[in-house]
Amino acid sequence: MVNATISLQILPTAKNTAKSWEIIDEVIKLIKNSGVKYEVGPMETTMEGELDTLFHIVKKSQTIAIANGATAVFSNVKILYDPKGVATIKEKVTKHRINSKKRQ
Repeated sequence: MVNATISLQILPTAKNTAKSWEIIDEVIKLIKNSGVKYEVGPMETTMEGELDTLFHIVKKSQTIAIANGATAVFSNVKILYDPKGVATIKEKVTKHRINSKKRQ
């Protein structure tokens, strides 16, 4: 059962913009390799799973960013938690994606 959804935006401080993108790519790779369901968006990455697992990924994201050249990391984190379960990413967005495709 999915009991949490976390959206994570990582904003690393780096010497140049290109390096910032490389750092973000490393964080996304961490999320991809974690085994949780996730979706990369233009401003943040949303993950779903068990709260403790997702918190671990958020924490590890900070250390990955520093290890890859960030001098500091600003992170925005949004959390939806319900021990009884939350809607999946797919359940939250499918209706809206179908409607947006019709407008194009």
